[in-house]
Amino acid sequence: MKPIKSIAPLLFIVVALSSCTPKMTFLNSTIAPAATGGITVKKDKNNNYILNVSVINLAEPKQLTPPKETYIVWMESDESSTKKLGQIAPRSKALKGELRATSTDKPKEIYITAENDANITYPTGDTILTTKR
Repeated sequence: MKPIKSIAPLLFIVVALSSCTPKMTFLNSTIAPAATGGITVKKDKNNNYILNVSVINLAEPKQLTPPKETYIVWMESDESSTKKLGQIAPRSKALKGELRATSTDKPKEIYITAENDANITYPTGDTILTTKR
């Protein structure tokens, strides 16, 4: 009984800390079915949201049908319209991609599109991964 009492505070701290970092998971894609990933969201001391997007098995955009030039990460929130977070590129043999972005708004949905131009301001390409249910 004594070990349980000594472990209980530690478990409480772990649960409390993990609840401060919401995690969003990308849903499976029909365009890139092997691609998976997730997003962690943390609030910093200035009340901004720090988003860490990570994906694996994300095919090179030129391998898609039709071929594309790049992947762009987008965010929707309750406070604003669609916001471009940045470009994500698969690297290494595992085709991993990562992006760290900051937003003043709390994210409601994050998605990745395949685009022909990295300088676009609104999504026009196919949605590759999304957190939307």
